[in-house]
Amino acid sequence: MSLESVRAFFAEKAPDITVMESPISSATVTLAAEAYGVEPGMIAKTLSLRVGERVILIVAAGTSRMDNKKIKAAFGGKPKMLGLEEVAEITGHEVGGVCPFGLKSPLPIYCDVSLKEFDVVVPAAGSTHSAVRITPGRMAELTAAEWIDVCEVRP
Repeated sequence: MSLESVRAFFAEKAPDITVMESPISSATVTLAAEAYGVEPGMIAKTLSLRVGERVILIVAAGTSRMDNKKIKAAFGGKPKMLGLEEVAEITGHEVGGVCPFGLKSPLPIYCDVSLKEFDVVVPAAGSTHSAVRITPGRMAELTAAEWIDVCEVRP
């Protein structure tokens, strides 16, 4: 269902973007970078978090690390990663395929400034074997994401 909801999202909002599928898993940043022939930083990972009662998605560069202090300052509470079942239930996407496209229900989406280092990024597309190539700006625009600085980039 999830891959289909992402395909439907792009068919409606950006028909020029094609969902790519890989025979090998792209469930982690390392695997995704290998599967799509890009450097790990270009993988746009989507973090599913609960801050207090709010559930939010943060899309960040693959080599970045969440900075709890920055998130706490930005959202007024301590972030907690959602559990596997909770992620699928809330987003409609399985872990490893979570993305800001084709969500089961609307969620606040934030794009970390770490993505701006790249002309093109490769976020998942609803499954552990799918992704898209997209500019960070277009991704933020299509998902109505807000830009935020809550990660630190690791070398």
